[in-house]
Amino acid sequence: SGLVHIKNPYLDSMEEDVLYHLDLGTKTHNLPAMFGDIKFVCVGGSPNRMRAFAHFMHKELGLMGDGEDLADICAGTDRYAMYRAGPVLSISHGMGIPSISIMLHELIKLLHHAKCRDVTIIRIGTSGGLGIEAGSVVITDMAVDSSFKPRFEQVVLDDVVVRSTELDKDLAEELLACSKEIPDFRTLIGHTMCTYDFYEGQGRLDGALCSFSSEKKLEYLKRAYDAGVRNIEMESTAFAALCGLCGLKGESSCSRLR
Repeated sequence: SGLVHIKNPYLDSMEEDVLYHLDLGTKTHNLPAMFGDIKFVCVGGSPNRMRAFAHFMHKELGLMGDGEDLADICAGTDRYAMYRAGPVLSISHGMGIPSISIMLHELIKLLHHAKCRDVTIIRIGTSGGLGIEAGSVVITDMAVDSSFKPRFEQVVLDDVVVRSTELDKDLAEELLACSKEIPDFRTLIGHTMCTYDFYEGQGRLDGALCSFSSEKKLEYLKRAYDAGVRNIEMESTAFAALCGLCGLKGESSCSRLR
């Protein structure tokens, strides 16, 4: 049907659904009128970056006005920022799995309540590169954990629930084809490794703690590369798992910073 699926039997019996961290709700806002025609959602870590992206989309889509008056739809909260440019929604998600998963739960419910159809969601942002040239863009074909497995482990009550992190392969190929139309735009498809931490979790030697040698770090990163990993960040497994379970066509596309 192309609709966003909600995998929660309790939502239908709720008198009101409050999207706490977006400062939106089913009683306080007309979500179908505000968001019913959204077709693309782009998410990224930084509020300023997502505002700049919304400005860019406003210009690219040739929308009325100069876009300078783009309003933050979530201005009532300082957790996330949300802007729209025509059929494109641009939202910040903060850093790390807990932050993006809270935003995604509420975003998915928003799209469901707004009766959006055939929505494509893309995570854009920066990442650490692995064996690739600086400035390259990695389109994720598979999000993997720190053991290079395509899974997202979530503790639910006191059970460890394992969810698949499969992303939309056709969308990845489509994005790669689009990139070929832009000269000097280095783009590749590869696995993205998602960690729970920026420092030790990504094998860095410059954190407040470091419990391994530089040799161990290099050996680990080589194993990651051999397993197909081309970039490292902190959100992709949760992003892939939630989008996949709720029927959103999702993809992650990150540029390499280091």
